[in-house]
Amino acid sequence: MDVEAIRREVERQVLQYFHIDTAPAPCAGLVTGTDVISHLEHSLLNPDTTLEKIKAECAVARKYSVAAVCVAPYYVPAAREELLGSPVAVGTAVGFPHGCMSQAAKLAELRECMANGATEIDVAINVLAIKSGRLDVAQRELEELVRFACGKAKIKAVFEHALFTDEEKRNVLTMLRASGVDYVKIQNMLSGHGARVEDVKLAYDILGRNVGIKIDGGIKTLAQAESLLAAGATRLGLTATAKIAEEARNNR
Repeated sequence: MDVEAIRREVERQVLQYFHIDTAPAPCAGLVTGTDVISHLEHSLLNPDTTLEKIKAECAVARKYSVAAVCVAPYYVPAAREELLGSPVAVGTAVGFPHGCMSQAAKLAELRECMANGATEIDVAINVLAIKSGRLDVAQRELEELVRFACGKAKIKAVFEHALFTDEEKRNVLTMLRASGVDYVKIQNMLSGHGARVEDVKLAYDILGRNVGIKIDGGIKTLAQAESLLAAGATRLGLTATAKIAEEARNNR
């Protein structure tokens, strides 16, 4: 019996009965202005990123004290060196793009990234297993990675939502909630529309407060960042980090 699913359905029926269209945004008004900066993740994953670019952008991340940078595994040692002594976490991505390698290969990549200094890991879930109706396979893999990283690194499961039907989205998010991951990252590489408030609200409705939500996809303004955080996001992956941080500082 899925008690959480029953609770949501009862809540939906009550709201419908009393003609209440939407519930209040879960975090409305809680993260605004300069508070937004500590929820930003500076993304440095473009395939043409040079070592010089990594050094320069890590300096930007350090300047504004954002939550983290996200770099390719190859650059984890460099980012760790550049950010030593700062509060900025070193993040990286494992299993990209669709998490379809073996569990052993993914675990080996995770182990190496952690040994090199990464403390936050975006992990691509096994899309092929999920599309084949084998959510249990994807869940067992995630659980193994969570066990390995426990207490040493945060695991963020990458949810490329454009690949899934509405029913699959709910099933996958429910599976991710049960897997023990620290965050679910709503990825918009294939969506064609970028970060949207409604996508955050769907994830929050299923994940609740115990799983963080990261979202990326064309976040360019402070107002956009605030609206996503108000909907329930806790991290924002972006490249316009300095622009938004300066906008936040200027709007104090």
